[in-house]
This record gives sequence, structure tokens and C-alpha cells, in this order.
Amino acid sequence: MEEYEIKEVSEILTEWNPLGDDAKKIKDLNGYRTEAIDIIFHLSINENRKNAENIVMKVLSQAFDLFLTKNECVAPTQKILNVLNKS
Repeated sequence: MEEYEIKEVSEILTEWNPLGDDAKKIKDLNGYRTEAIDIIFHLSINENRKNAENIVMKVLSQAFDLFLTKNECVAPTQKILNVLNKS
């Protein structure tokens, strides 16, 4: 896992901001860095990256008690995969 991957995935999550206005209430959000690391880790152990949307959905839903759908995660997941496919 490279630092640039963490940074770029964090930026994708920040731009998407699945928490919406509630992001301001999370004191240790740290620009979604922790969640970016978790997503990259889970995608790296699932080498074929099958069900990538489910991984993004589960990591974020569990981290923030959200009820994201797979469809909501399609666009950001594609951007994340584009970053990870660079390496």
C-alpha cells in the first residue's frame, strides 16, 4: 500500500463525502484516511477485486453506521479502482 494511494483514495472519499453534513460532527475523521486504508487493504486481499462496491459499502457503513447501497458506491469505487490500477 503506497502513500499516494491512501492520499488519492482519501481525496475520492472526501469529495464523495458519504457522511454529508454529519462529517463536521466526526472529530477524528482525518479526511477519511482510516477508511481509505481499510478499503485499500480489503481490495488488495481480494485480488480480482470482485464485489469492490460491496467492500466500499461495508467499510463505510460499518465505520459510520451508515446504510449505503451498492448503487451509491459504484462511481466512487470505480475512481478508487482507477487509482489502485495505476500501481
